[in-house]
Parts: sequence; structure tokens; C-alpha cells
Amino acid sequence: MKNYLLKLADDSFFMGHRLSEWCGKGPYLEEDIATVNIALDQLGQANNFYNYAVKLLDNGKSADDLAFLRYEHEYVNAHLVELPNEDYAHTILKMYAFSVYQKLLYTALSNSADEELAVIAQKSLKEVRYHNIHASSWMRIFAGGTEESKSRLAAAIENYWEYTKGLFAKVEGEEDLIAVDAVPNPDELYEEFIKITEKDFQDFGLIYPKDQWMQKNSRTGYHTEYFGYILCETQYLQRAYPGCTW
Repeated sequence: MKNYLLKLADDSFFMGHRLSEWCGKGPYLEEDIATVNIALDQLGQANNFYNYAVKLLDNGKSADDLAFLRYEHEYVNAHLVELPNEDYAHTILKMYAFSVYQKLLYTALSNSADEELAVIAQKSLKEVRYHNIHASSWMRIFAGGTEESKSRLAAAIENYWEYTKGLFAKVEGEEDLIAVDAVPNPDELYEEFIKITEKDFQDFGLIYPKDQWMQKNSRTGYHTEYFGYILCETQYLQRAYPGCTW
């Protein structure tokens, strides 16, 4: 269960970090606030999963230790969440794909045989439903907007869609959890993801990506070239001032 909890926590932690980078830089004030609020939701979810992992590990480590003081190869997040924001179309595409994934995942985990995991999922699902509505609205706006907005969204899809399947990659021990109904099978979730996104793209007026090739090695400890920069930012304070508290 530890690896699975870290998978969920790391995803939300780095997605929250990326979204927080828009603070003070959003396209307008209301959207700036909305994006940062979604970032806070993700960081809150990460904290819940890290704290549960701490309870299971029972080795004296804290949630902060898991979030800030592991080595690069110990993080098992999907590659999608560590990619840079680029322009706002790239960010919205990531937010959209991630929200569809989390909505499917948390809906399934709400019925988990693990009661604590189910409770965290139920709470998180309430937040993720809003994230999905928000991102879907912007996908529709970009797709039906100006030539520039359409071209920027098309570029985002071309650059980042190949990372979406990595969200559904498994971690060590996950098959055992699937067997006892503690977690859903991500292969089945991915099939649902395709169905939902295909329908959404049709509704948005977008052409669904035809190239089925997907990036590999998510959740293996191997990361993109952008990951080291994230760790430099997120770990600086904890490593510069070991054991510091707020």
C-alpha cells in the first residue's frame, strides 16, 4: 500500500506545485485565484496521502520528509504532472487530463475495501469534480475561440497528450491491492479515460489525437529532464534548514 499512496501523493504534490507557479501570473485575477485554489486542493490531497503513508511506514518519518526529502528515483509520480506549464493552454490541457483521471480514480477508490483510503478519496472527489468542470470549460473556450487560442491548444495536445497514459501506470505491489479490491485496475480506468476524452473532444470541436504512441517509464523512478529543477525548488528550504518548522 505504501507505494500506491506515494503514487497518489506524488502526483498531487507536483501538480499542485506546477499550478502554484501561476500565482500572480494568471491571465486575469479571477482565473489566477481559481488556479491557485486548485493547486491548494492538490497539495491538500497530497498531504492526506502522505500522512496515511506515514502511519503505515511507522518509521519516524513525517509527511514533510516524504514530500521534500526523498531522492529523485524514489518519487513515483506520472511524468505529466512534472512537465512545465508553458503557456496557459498547456496548463489547462494538463489540468483537464489530470482531472478526468482523478475523477475516475477517486470515484472507484470511494468504494475501496481500505476504509481510510475510501474516506480520503470521497473527500478528494468533491474537489476534483470542480477541477474537471473548470478545466473542461477552458478547453471549450480555447477550442472555440480565436485562431491563436486554437493553435495554442493544438500545440498543447501535440506536445503533452502522449504523456497521459503514464497516469495509469502501475507501481510495485499494485496488482496485489487490485486482487483484494483495495484499488481499481488502472487498465480499466484508462479505457474509460479514452471514452470520456473522445466524447469531450467531440463536444469541444477538437480532433482527437490519432497517434496512439505514448511516453513510457512513468512511476519507475525515471523522470523527465524537468524534474531536477522541481526538486531544487521544493527541497531547497528543507535541505538548507534541516528540521525547520513553520
